[in-house]
Amino acid sequence: MASSEAQYDSDDGMDEFMDKFKTQRYKNAFSENNWEEEFNKVPMFMKTAPEEIDPNQYPELACLQAIIHDEDRTPEEIARSLKDEGNVFFKEKNYQKAIVAYTEGLKKKCGDQEVNTVLLTNRAAAHFHLGNMRSALNDAAAAKRIKPDHLKALIRGVQCCIELRNHAEALQWCEEALKAHPTDKKLLELRAAADKHKRAAERDARKAKAKEKKLHGVKEALLAAIKDRGIKLLQPVKSGKRGSDSEDEAEGSSAAISELSLDGLSSQEVTGAQVFLDEQGSLHWPVLFLYPEHQQSDFISAFCESNCFMDHLGVMFGEELPPWDTDRKYHPQNLQLYFEDEKTETLRQVHPETSLLKVLQHKRFFVKGGTPSFIILVNGSPFKKQFLSGKKTQGL
Repeated sequence: MASSEAQYDSDDGMDEFMDKFKTQRYKNAFSENNWEEEFNKVPMFMKTAPEEIDPNQYPELACLQAIIHDEDRTPEEIARSLKDEGNVFFKEKNYQKAIVAYTEGLKKKCGDQEVNTVLLTNRAAAHFHLGNMRSALNDAAAAKRIKPDHLKALIRGVQCCIELRNHAEALQWCEEALKAHPTDKKLLELRAAADKHKRAAERDARKAKAKEKKLHGVKEALLAAIKDRGIKLLQPVKSGKRGSDSEDEAEGSSAAISELSLDGLSSQEVTGAQVFLDEQGSLHWPVLFLYPEHQQSDFISAFCESNCFMDHLGVMFGEELPPWDTDRKYHPQNLQLYFEDEKTETLRQVHPETSLLKVLQHKRFFVKGGTPSFIILVNGSPFKKQFLSGKKTQGL
């Protein structure tokens, strides 16, 4: 078995080169002093071809020459040449071209398993740097199948699993790799990191499950409280259903009410508030007051069911009246409240001293969108007479 140090020195020393490359400035850019010399290295612009072609000095020309003379070379020689070409692109951080070169090398299906292992491992590295973690993992796994103790393939496989948040699989890779390289520092560090991530993920999953269970319990208690009070929630009309069907369903059965945790209590998405059950067992509802005469509205985010309407009207229209009330007529004692019975097209008047719960329990009241709403008019005003003209009205 090859030592860890020997394994690190294989694969053309790319990792060592990259570590050193990060600390240096890019040296391959053309400058005013060397642009003619650099242009002369590009096959298209060469004035004269060199007598001897060094692949490190003339990689593009070496590649062209290799293509021309492919018929004279074995698949192993061509694969090694393509591997060298890919390494040049890799060192220049041109990972896409490196992948193309390594892929072409693998297509030669040479019999040298060491070359194939390096091609797969290096292509995995290029995919890894591009963020193609699944492709990188597949290449690392293929390299491991050829050479199970190949250190760089094993390390790359662990890194990919961690990036893919598959920490259990990362630990499995580590355990297999450490059998071949029990003292490798990098593998030990990766195993510790994978184990830490796995425990953190399991902890987060437990917290999420506990939170979900708690929220489910809260929703169940809330729906039970609504059902026990006989309050009817009107579901949004679904495609293909008429409004009257939906109302009949909401009014008719407790089974329909039990399904309304998602549909009938949807006000939070629109208003930011939703009915809730306090520690004393009282329901608090978001309530909307509409003033059609002025096209204004008021929103109460938590109207306790035991409070009467006058409790809130006395605050909203107390000493200071709203600026839109230019005639100064919206005094609590002058106001009349109504809710709309959509099915019978009737406006039902609510006495201001009535509690919210009593109104919600009325047989013709349906909570729509999770938010009870009420119309407020000024008694004796011309607008009230006009607004109610042609409409049926009825008291509780």
